[in-house]
Amino acid sequence: MRLRSLLFVPGDSERKFERARAIGADGLILDLEDAVAPSRKPEARKMLAGMIAPTAGRPWTCWVRINPFESGMTLEDLAAVVMPGLDGIVLPKANGSGDVVRLGHCLDALEAKAGMTAGHVKILVVATETPTAMFHLGSYTPAHPRLAALTWGAEDLSSAIGATTSKAPDGSFSFPYQVARAQCLFAACAADVAPLETVYTDFRDTKGLAESSLTARRDGFTGRIAIHPDQVATINRCFTPSDEDVAHARRVVETFAAQPDAGTIGIDGKMYDIPHLKQAQRVLAALAQS
Repeated sequence: MRLRSLLFVPGDSERKFERARAIGADGLILDLEDAVAPSRKPEARKMLAGMIAPTAGRPWTCWVRINPFESGMTLEDLAAVVMPGLDGIVLPKANGSGDVVRLGHCLDALEAKAGMTAGHVKILVVATETPTAMFHLGSYTPAHPRLAALTWGAEDLSSAIGATTSKAPDGSFSFPYQVARAQCLFAACAADVAPLETVYTDFRDTKGLAESSLTARRDGFTGRIAIHPDQVATINRCFTPSDEDVAHARRVVETFAAQPDAGTIGIDGKMYDIPHLKQAQRVLAALAQS
């Protein structure tokens, strides 16, 4: 399952869904939470059945962001969307792995009712949206069998702690949210699931999105969530290894393979050791998913 780019789509807009399905995202997140007004949620649940239904050769995975457990709407959401064609659930405002276990039990029952393969529906957790969550990021290790990825968010967290904004005067995230970002990255890697960068809210700023995405990839994130179709191509490009990256990675791997007893090797006057080999292998693995 490739999670390089995931695009949010309001769950009550068939028009936006039709556009999104051909945009090139690795996955679509049909949103029942923030993108749908409370009065529209029952209608959105009905509409999602047609969007989730599998179609031959569909190139994207299908996810649904449900309402959080605290809302009292989670079970209604799940009962409406767990059906053939659904690949994953995005769980917002999770407080730790206990919420993943709870969601997993719900999915066990609903998959069986729908005649689906047990364990097919995966879980992507928005892992930093509550103060409690920040103290339980380590709980995702060892990973639940359904857990596929962790991502982070600043807006709900800033609201929860009473901050006036999550941004510094220069537009960057202020220190508390830099901590949330870093801790989410470490938690995902510790659990051996995909670490996904948070949304870039200015969808008209393509240059800023590219710079932010390249920084995220440099730091270790493997993909990103988009809020607008126009962001998908930039995200795909930034999280796909370049030709130069691939050529260098192949050279590192091939050189180590030619010297199987070497702990370090030299290439063009630079020394490379086992961590460099592992990074090169990750680059080639990402390429293989393309």
